[in-house]
Amino acid sequence: MTSSLIDQPLALQELEEKLDQLIGHYQAVKNDNHLLRLRQQELLEEKAQLMGQTALARSRVEAMINRLKAMEQPHD
Repeated sequence: MTSSLIDQPLALQELEEKLDQLIGHYQAVKNDNHLLRLRQQELLEEKAQLMGQTALARSRVEAMINRLKAMEQPHD
């Protein structure tokens, strides 16, 4: 019975160490998740900006094509 009483504090200490490790891993994952969410938001904003620039460029190219077509048509 004496050995089980001695082992009990050791088991409790091991449990505390494992719990501390688990808490450390949790904090690391939580931090990574936060950083990933920030990066995702940055990328979504960049995507929206690029889509706007693409739409503007497309509009300008279409306008140039229309002007070129108008120049090709004979004037009466």
